[in-house]
Amino acid sequence: MSHSRQEKIEAIGRVIDTLERLRVECPWDRKQTNQSLRPNTIEETYELCEALLNEDNANICKELGDVLLHILFYAKIGEEKGVFDIGDVATSLNNKLIFRHPHVFGEAKAADSHAVEQRWEEIKLKEKGGNRTVLAGVPSSLPALIKAYRIQEKAANVGFDWHDNADVWDKVKEEVAEFEAEALAGDRERMESELGDVLFSIINAARKYGINPENALERTNQKFISRFGYVEKGATEKGRSLRDMSLDEMDALWNEAKSLEVKRQEDVK
Repeated sequence: MSHSRQEKIEAIGRVIDTLERLRVECPWDRKQTNQSLRPNTIEETYELCEALLNEDNANICKELGDVLLHILFYAKIGEEKGVFDIGDVATSLNNKLIFRHPHVFGEAKAADSHAVEQRWEEIKLKEKGGNRTVLAGVPSSLPALIKAYRIQEKAANVGFDWHDNADVWDKVKEEVAEFEAEALAGDRERMESELGDVLFSIINAARKYGINPENALERTNQKFISRFGYVEKGATEKGRSLRDMSLDEMDALWNEAKSLEVKRQEDVK
């Protein structure tokens, strides 16, 4: 379904009108603050991410609406405080988009997306008068895996990166060997440090191959959940408990699940 620009604007306006009425007439909406909404915002964002990962268009649309509600809610709270409103939010965003795209709105040139990313890092530093460091834009509250990816991405955009993909794999092997050495020595603190280096290097390798490690890991999580669910179901159908089954018996059910996945993939093709 496609709407005209005016219809889109009117639709957002209706949401703003509805929210303003709820803010006055609904006891729950009336008592919300930035801090009370924050946990819900995090939950809604994760639900959107799940829908995006599954390419579930119906739920993507629904979850985008939930996230939009939170954006409008925070803007409404800001308006009540007299500090900003949704107009300020939109204007600030539009100005930033124009400023960060001089290859579109100015005279600068960018041959590809990588060149655009490099220019973004230069522009972001200028936005703070040159006093902002390259990694300052990475939120400290990000989950460690995503944070590692963003740190590496930002460093690469200013030229701090491996030139050859083979080099990054050599680094992965080096870090794995160092972890194995510490594991044999049994020093738990150094093992943790070296394992962190292993994970960081693998995330770096994923980035070099254009793979988002967060998405890759979540796909594996979902795959494991599905297969393990099949094992549990198989055990139940046999009148058995997983605790009473041997590893070989569970492996047999696990392999059945893998075979069914392959068959489903072939059927789709």
